[in-house]
Amino acid sequence: MSKRKLSRQQRWRVEKIQAQRAERAERRTQRDDTALEAGDYGPERLGRVTAHFGRTLEVEAEDEHGDLQRHRCHLRANLEGLVTGDDVVWRTASDGSGVVVARQPRRSVLERPDARGQLKPVAANIAQILIVFAVEPAPHPNLIDRYLVAAEATGITPVLVLNKTDLLPDEGGELRTLLARYRELGYHVVSASTQRENGLDALHAGLTERTSVFVGQSGVGKSSLIDRLLPDRQLRVGALSVDSRKGTHTTTTATLYHLPAGGELIDSPGIREFGLGHLEEHEVARGFIEFQPYLGLCKFRDCHHRQEPGCALREAVERGDILASRFNSYRHIVDSLEPDRSP
Repeated sequence: MSKRKLSRQQRWRVEKIQAQRAERAERRTQRDDTALEAGDYGPERLGRVTAHFGRTLEVEAEDEHGDLQRHRCHLRANLEGLVTGDDVVWRTASDGSGVVVARQPRRSVLERPDARGQLKPVAANIAQILIVFAVEPAPHPNLIDRYLVAAEATGITPVLVLNKTDLLPDEGGELRTLLARYRELGYHVVSASTQRENGLDALHAGLTERTSVFVGQSGVGKSSLIDRLLPDRQLRVGALSVDSRKGTHTTTTATLYHLPAGGELIDSPGIREFGLGHLEEHEVARGFIEFQPYLGLCKFRDCHHRQEPGCALREAVERGDILASRFNSYRHIVDSLEPDRSP
């Protein structure tokens, strides 16, 4: 799809707005520099971003008694792209507010493309990605595979969480078969229900002493799970649309919560699709972990795993070493990439 051309007046308005923003940012920087030089801010302190609201952050840090307190801080103009989970250096003002002056190196970062296809960080310094799906709305294997590919690309451990198991028929059918296939591939799969006693025990066990981020399409019950995991925090829970059986967005900004038994959760805004247009075809292939032993073994070095003779992946599918459904899911993802990147 070609981009809509802007008129001369529209371009002028865009340039004017950008210039105004740059001017405001420069004034903020000058005020910060003046205040810092005048000693209006306290000494540098370490903290962690627990929520992000535009150019305003919520930063958590220990007070003089060792208790965690959250402070509203703003960003210096030269600090862009901070996300929930980032470790930062900040300084306090006399009114209790603060300014973030630096970001510490990240141990990991989860990114996804925005509406313009540009990579945008979602959360930082996380140990595992909990991919939440549910009995209702019905999960799509290709969507789950997209999340898994994204997780593999970041190097962050993925965990599959099936929610609303109280709605699961006794026989389970296709969904139980799907879960069994992912377990056989080596993925950790957890079943959960907020409607059953002890329905969250397995989830609790996997969350302690680590930082996790919840992702998944809207309506799968991420906020309901967090409400049960953190009974003292009430998140807005949206009902499923009666007509579409798709969820309504209830979380507007990624927020970090502490678990009573240890560990942290980051709840991110629900998304129904996880774009992978920023990945190359070979990176998508590596995201299917059962493909990895066969990559590089094809007859042709530039094999695209379509009709080329001597394709190790297609031969593995024919032998039954790779599930045809997973290979088809891979092909579907690759075919959905930008046309100018397809072979």
